[in-house]
Amino acid sequence: MSDIPSREEALAIVHEFTGNENLRRHMYAVEAAMRAYARKYGEDEDRWGLTGLLHDFDYERWPNQERHPTQGHPSAGSAVLEERGVSEDVRRAIVSHAEYTGVEPETRMERSLRAVDELTGFLVACSLVRPHGIMDLEPKSVKKKMKDRSFAAAVDRDAMREAAEAIDEEMSDHIRFVIGAMREIAGELGLEGKPA
Repeated sequence: MSDIPSREEALAIVHEFTGNENLRRHMYAVEAAMRAYARKYGEDEDRWGLTGLLHDFDYERWPNQERHPTQGHPSAGSAVLEERGVSEDVRRAIVSHAEYTGVEPETRMERSLRAVDELTGFLVACSLVRPHGIMDLEPKSVKKKMKDRSFAAAVDRDAMREAAEAIDEEMSDHIRFVIGAMREIAGELGLEGKPA
């Protein structure tokens, strides 16, 4: 393995540690969004994508409900990745995506991971209540759902907005961009909607 795994190696890690299909799909969505932003910014698409794919691989095994800064997810996963030779920049990005670790995202890759993580989950929730899934989801509908505090109540709307600002993206543009990335793998995400 080089300083980053191949996609096949990363998928094997995800499957080794995560049995929950919805959690796997979340990681695929974050990977797609990270690859899209890497292309937009002229960055290393594989490095960014694999960071997104691996960011929650340890969550099922070490969920860290206590939000301990150095134990459980994502610190436990970072230690596994270090043992497997994954580079420090990828591991740091993964640790920085969880605010409670106290590791602030500094690089563009780190800030982008935090910006797409929560948003992809919210977009899945929005898509699941629509007959056509993500295929006709628009930022206006997403922003309306953001105002409804009872919808996907666990999602921190302020954190989503702050994360978008941290990558200098206007919220509607950020939402549209991430929807576009997720549409490319809608079938894999189970978000194509019901057949007509």
